[in-house]
Amino acid sequence: MLLLKRAPKSAPTLPEETPGTGTVSQSALRTAIQSISQQASTIGREAAEVRGQLDDTTKASERSAVAVASLGSQVKGITASQASIASTSNAGLGAVERVRHAVEGVGREVGEVVATLRDVARAAESITQIALQTRLVAFNASVEAKRAGEAGRGFGVVADAVKDLAGKVESSSKEIMRTVDLLDKRVAALAREIRIDPAAAEQGEFQTALADVQGSVASIIDAANQSRAICSGLDAQMTAIAGEINQTGRALGAAMKRSEAFLDVSEHLIELVAECGIETADTPFINAVVDAANEIGTLLEAALYSRAISPAALFDEAYQAIVGTNPAQHTTQFNALADKLFPAVQERLLEFSPKVVFCIAVDRNGYVSTHNLKYNQRQRGDVTWDSANSRYRRIFADRTGLASARNKRPFLLQTYRRDMGGGNFIVMKEAAAPITVNGKHWGGVRLAFKF
Repeated sequence: MLLLKRAPKSAPTLPEETPGTGTVSQSALRTAIQSISQQASTIGREAAEVRGQLDDTTKASERSAVAVASLGSQVKGITASQASIASTSNAGLGAVERVRHAVEGVGREVGEVVATLRDVARAAESITQIALQTRLVAFNASVEAKRAGEAGRGFGVVADAVKDLAGKVESSSKEIMRTVDLLDKRVAALAREIRIDPAAAEQGEFQTALADVQGSVASIIDAANQSRAICSGLDAQMTAIAGEINQTGRALGAAMKRSEAFLDVSEHLIELVAECGIETADTPFINAVVDAANEIGTLLEAALYSRAISPAALFDEAYQAIVGTNPAQHTTQFNALADKLFPAVQERLLEFSPKVVFCIAVDRNGYVSTHNLKYNQRQRGDVTWDSANSRYRRIFADRTGLASARNKRPFLLQTYRRDMGGGNFIVMKEAAAPITVNGKHWGGVRLAFKF
């Protein structure tokens, strides 16, 4: 198949020096323009480096802003929790105070119980005395009954029964007294534990425990209040830091735009020099990428002509995400055709010069269906490795990628800093030329090369 090639631009003819007229010689003008090209290239390289560093700093600032916002939110949550702790602790302190009052009431009741028990003890003691006297009376009656002989026998039986009964009453009364005495000691001890005696040097264990609880709760409240005050100060500081970070972000954004302006000026100067037709260090790469774009455009036109693919499939923009890929990969209807046609052109351009880093054909949205073979490897699940080595079926919608993909001028020359992975960057140039298929813009060829 015959490959149709668009004719390159013819270089304008520079005037020769006319003796005596002061006209600049073609050689001098060429040298001056080449010097301008070199200086513009240097400016572009520095501007790209600055822009890349600004971009890194901007991303770091954005991450810091997110972190500070998250920290501020956490501080607010801590402040709310501390307020809740203080409120709950105050309620607990009130509950302990109510317990103290309730216990004091119980202590008073216990004191009355002690007094009642002592009354019982006194009553039991009286009963014991009465029982003792009854035994004595019964004993005397028994003696008199025996003296009376047969006539006093019945009375003697009654006297013995009364004596036995009195003994049992005395024994029961003494048991009551012992039990009441023991109960009195225990209740009195309980009363001493739960009642507050302002005159005592030391309070009971129960009251001491309550006092310890109150002191601990009060300490919790103090700590919560101090923590809340500290968190309030932190919140104010976080707000101030967030404001400064946002201001820094805006300043970085403005600096980024200005760096892009420098980059645009340098790229425009390089393109003007290239359009003059004067040979520069970039000219071979520009010519090569224009030829490659023409060749791929012709191959795609031939595929349409042979009905190897339909126009709708060739210009398919319904990118289908490949599940589980990171970075995200997508498929389109022209993947098979790109895998078949593009490598021959792309790999040849990759060998064009040792300076070439990659050569790829992209559609107008920056979608890379087929990359150079060394970057066309399947993902392994390692994001760092996959980002650097699995670059096919991906959409590169960054500033440089979209500009090259949507460029419709004969060529576009850009300077940018590329992330090589692992924190390594390289500043390089990229020449791009549009791919047209039957007069319709399909995308472009991107040829990236080192300085």
